[in-house]
Amino acid sequence: MSLNIADYPTLALANLPDELRSLPQERLPALCDELRAYLLHSVSRSSGHLASGLGVVELTVALHYVYNTPFDRLVWDVGHQAYPHKILTGRRERMASIRQYQGLHPFPWREESEYDTLSVGHSSTSIGAALGMAIAAAEENKGRKVVAVIGDGALTAGMAFEALNHAGDIHKDMLVVLNDNEMSISENVGALNNHLARIMSGSLYSTLREGGKKALEMVPPIKELARRAEEHLKGMVVPGTLFEEFGFNYVGPIDGHDIETLVETLRNMRKLKGPQFLHVMTRKGKGYLPAEQDPIGYHGVPKFDPNHHQLPKSGGGGLSYSAIFGNWLCDMARLDPRLMAITPAMREGSGLVRFSREYPQRYFDVAIAEQHAVTLAAGLAIEGKKPVVAIYSTFLQRAYDQLIHDVALQHLDVLFAIDRAGIVGADGPTHQGAFDLGYLRTVPNMVIMTPADENECRQMLYTGYMHPGPAAVRYPRGGGCGVEIEASMTALELGKGRIVRRGSGVALLNFGTLLAEAQLAAERLDATLVDMRFVKPLDEALLLSLLDNHELLVTIEENALMGGAGSAVNECLMRHKRPVPVLNLGLPDRFIEQGEQRQILALLGLDADGMVDAIRQYQAR
Repeated sequence: MSLNIADYPTLALANLPDELRSLPQERLPALCDELRAYLLHSVSRSSGHLASGLGVVELTVALHYVYNTPFDRLVWDVGHQAYPHKILTGRRERMASIRQYQGLHPFPWREESEYDTLSVGHSSTSIGAALGMAIAAAEENKGRKVVAVIGDGALTAGMAFEALNHAGDIHKDMLVVLNDNEMSISENVGALNNHLARIMSGSLYSTLREGGKKALEMVPPIKELARRAEEHLKGMVVPGTLFEEFGFNYVGPIDGHDIETLVETLRNMRKLKGPQFLHVMTRKGKGYLPAEQDPIGYHGVPKFDPNHHQLPKSGGGGLSYSAIFGNWLCDMARLDPRLMAITPAMREGSGLVRFSREYPQRYFDVAIAEQHAVTLAAGLAIEGKKPVVAIYSTFLQRAYDQLIHDVALQHLDVLFAIDRAGIVGADGPTHQGAFDLGYLRTVPNMVIMTPADENECRQMLYTGYMHPGPAAVRYPRGGGCGVEIEASMTALELGKGRIVRRGSGVALLNFGTLLAEAQLAAERLDATLVDMRFVKPLDEALLLSLLDNHELLVTIEENALMGGAGSAVNECLMRHKRPVPVLNLGLPDRFIEQGEQRQILALLGLDADGMVDAIRQYQAR
């Protein structure tokens, strides 16, 4: 059901930024109110990210009002906050399709709109990309402006500071907007700071500042004294000294919900030369009290009734794999005081809430800093601790060098609990855990396990923890199939699979939680079914024994086929000079689109029907 745009008379006049810019400035507060209401009611009907978008309504309106988008480049970081941007850039009527198969992408997406200058899903990319655009704009010399909007969480990643350092050094015209929705310096936001921001972004202050620098060039000692005096003066009222040291002109913090101050400050800063930094204070969930009070709970929401002021509870079912991991972690911590848990800003998603409360001294949230998370684990392991890195498959990609250089090369005792492996669903191609088997399998010293169910996940976590060296257990988003979880923990024999069903002719070699679908397929085909369990080391003895009475091997994995578990089987057969027909089933060589998990798996032929059809077609060739 679409929303009646007649209920939003001002928003109806701003379907595109050109229309927005034609509105008189006094209409902007009404526009912001309507945009916030539209966002709330739209997301409540479609599901999606809510609290972040509610917090940047005024900032989004002000940016598109002052800057000539899409000619001027607007680069978003942490794409959750870009829903208002989508609504104002011609996609308002399609918001009901967001995160759904063939619908709007959940994040800015270049193929979707000319206003989306950078496709984003992971964080901390905006400043580097914006700097590249600013360099190109300077060469083009057509007056194009570039703005990067970075969330405060994204500023914890090292590459954001690498980009800041470079931008300050080469001194290109660009603006970085820090959307700070934390409360640590909220007492600094008010009339005084808004007034100071207008002064510091104004032409008079800028002229005096730059002119004073030139006048003092001839007297270096006095120039240095003046620089320090300016820093100390600013430091008394604003926390901007760090960004000044990077070479930026810092302005703020200002109230990110004061549309008049935002517009005037941005107008001033648009005229300034060199790298500029605007610090904006916002409130996540602004305008909807439940989201303001619980921004984490309202970060990503299912369909809900905004009038009830609470989210619907999940529909029961078994434990999620994240919860299974979290429970195992607490159980293991009681047994071993050496255990340390590390996460890069994914406490809730990775199932670490309970552990963080029960073992706060052994819990480390390193913020959005995956590289540091892995090297921190290496340091702990060197000193005899037992680190467990809880991380999404798609985020571990960002720490690949650290995994190789700092952990595997030194054969350190680190367990990687890899969540969201395989198809994740609505978050789409930026978050699909499609590559971890491939990028882990090539690394020496790694043990890689793929549990088929809830109990295997628990036992494999214990196996990896007890293994003296780097190990990884990868498991999917969501819940299992209802297998009873044993309270006891038993280490599995490394590199040993198990035969689940004996058949003839065809042997299905399953890696991971597609086992239930593979079992249905095996029964329809009267095929042998093997739970391979380990991708590395591979159970070569079991694999080779199947060749005596099977004409076709079929590998099944929820991972990219190229370089994945099926490739390991192919390589083993070639190494042993056993050229047996093998059909590899898994994720094709493309980035997998968004959609509900079961829907996407079915479209890829990774449900029982798809497996049977693929095998019969292969046999019929």
